[in-house]
Amino acid sequence: MGRLDAVDVGSKKLTVQTEFFSRPTWRIETKIYLGGALKKVYTEDLAATPEPELQRRVDSFHQEKMDEIVSGLRRLSQ
Repeated sequence: MGRLDAVDVGSKKLTVQTEFFSRPTWRIETKIYLGGALKKVYTEDLAATPEPELQRRVDSFHQEKMDEIVSGLRRLSQ
């Protein structure tokens, strides 16, 4: 369970990868890569999240990080 998006930023590729891990406890990690180099990792604990809502939470966490990055890039380009 997870998501992967990649966009071109200038001459480099920005990749946002969100994965679900079940051990040791449920959690998601979003990794940000620029030009293939890992730049940042965000983690969220999902131990209290009901199982039917896991994919929705993975999707929304991923989208929040994508929106945050796009917003930051727009500010930088102005």
